[in-house]
Order: sequence, then structure tokens, then C-alpha cells
Amino acid sequence: MSSLSDASTSVAELKSRILAFARERDWEQFHAPKNLSMALAAEAGELMEHFLWATPEASADLARQPAKRAAIESELADVVIYALEFANITGIDVAGAIERKMAANAARYPVEKARGRSDKYDAL
Repeated sequence: MSSLSDASTSVAELKSRILAFARERDWEQFHAPKNLSMALAAEAGELMEHFLWATPEASADLARQPAKRAAIESELADVVIYALEFANITGIDVAGAIERKMAANAARYPVEKARGRSDKYDAL
């Protein structure tokens, strides 16, 4: 596999590679939205496990430690792979979904009310 980077790789290319990987192994038969959403949640839990019981400051330090970073990157990759395969199987355009969600979030969290606050939109 060639070297990929965020700066030079599109979401479409990632989706295509992930779909090809699954098809080569005849795994699409197992990739129902239910199963992929459950796998995504499981992998997110594995990512969270690296930071369990750490303070916010310590969690940032953990993410910078070379020995831990490789494992953290691997878990994040699993999360993103399952999310993109979910998009493949359900026909969701990820960029469009993100654009719509960001617009909704901008309406819910106007800068003048939300800047520097972590309150939910209905408490602003």
C-alpha cells in the first residue's frame, strides 16, 4: 500500500480502498449497518481504554508518547475504517453529511453564545 496522508488523500479514495479490502475478502456479507455500527462502537471503546482514568492533561501526554501513540493510532484507524465502511454500505456521502452536521452545529452553537463554553446548545 502506498503512503497516504491527510493532505493528499481524499475521503473517496479511503472509502474505495476500504471497500476493495472488504470485497477481496468477501466480507461485505457481514457488513450490515447493525454489525458495522456495533464494531464501530467496540473500536471506539478500545480507543477510550487508552485514556481510562487519566486526567485531561495526562491523556494529552499519553497521545504524545511514541510507545502509546502507535497503539492509539491503530485504534483510531479502526474507528475510521468502520465508519467509512458504514458509509460505503449505506451509501452515505461522508463529506456531505459532515457539511450538513457542521451547518446544524453552527446554528445550535452560535459563536457569540458558545465560544469558550462546553454547555449543550439548549443550555446556552
